[in-house]
Amino acid sequence: MENFEAAAERNDKAAFYLYTPLCGTCQVASRMIDVVTEMLPDLPIGKADLNFHGEVAMKYAVESVPCLLIARKGEPVEKVYAFRSVPYLYEKLG
Repeated sequence: MENFEAAAERNDKAAFYLYTPLCGTCQVASRMIDVVTEMLPDLPIGKADLNFHGEVAMKYAVESVPCLLIARKGEPVEKVYAFRSVPYLYEKLG
């Protein structure tokens, strides 16, 4: 969590992927995030299993998983719940 917040403050844009391992949609979303991470190697993208980091869900009012928090200049500006496609995520994060 601290790493995400520090990265969000240091960079123009950062993202934090929130998931649970038993969620089928999260498993697909995780593979999509892995591809986007390869395509955008300079973008800090953190990951957290909400089973172990419930405080993150509370702090950012996460309504469901998977969730991608996007921060610009240190402030969370968007929550993405529908991971439509790799190109969609690339456009959101690029």
